[in-house]
Amino acid sequence: MTAAPQSLADLLEAMQPRTEDAHVSVGDILSRIGDRSFSPAILVLALILVSPVSGIPGTPTLGALIVVLCAVQGILGRDHLWLPGVLMRRKIKAARMRQGITWLARPAAWIDRHSHGRFTFLTATPLSQLAFGIITLIALTWPVLELLPFVTSFGAGAVSLIAFGLMTRDGAYVIAGYAVAGGLAAAAISLVAGVV
Repeated sequence: MTAAPQSLADLLEAMQPRTEDAHVSVGDILSRIGDRSFSPAILVLALILVSPVSGIPGTPTLGALIVVLCAVQGILGRDHLWLPGVLMRRKIKAARMRQGITWLARPAAWIDRHSHGRFTFLTATPLSQLAFGIITLIALTWPVLELLPFVTSFGAGAVSLIAFGLMTRDGAYVIAGYAVAGGLAAAAISLVAGVV
């Protein structure tokens, strides 16, 4: 059984295409992190959308679909992650993936160094299910926000923090993700109120 990643460095290594790969599929990545790894699976997609890869048309919508499917299964407490074959076969160019991983490597190392087992109750049931619910709500906005280039990266940043906190059992990152999500929601409400 594949061991679930315990750090961002582990996760980026799992995302790294092999030297001979021209493309890497969703299924390739998930097979490397294991089918019990709900938080790492969500984090993979969120990190892709934080990186410059999010500028590829259709990527935020595809990412949202996969994140929502993973998060809902997390809410339901499933033992194993399931995604339909059509999503597992979706591919991204290996060169683009390597570019995104390189871009993320330095901040990932910093985050790993500053991760500790804090506020672990926020990462355990039932509060972990609340976290998956908030991730779902954030991801549902991405298909609409895709019309504005790179805007989905902000929401993906919030999801990344929450998913990283769940993966490493560090509730401080979950709180940080909630704060970013709350700030984005407040900004959106202010923008809509100003327009209306």
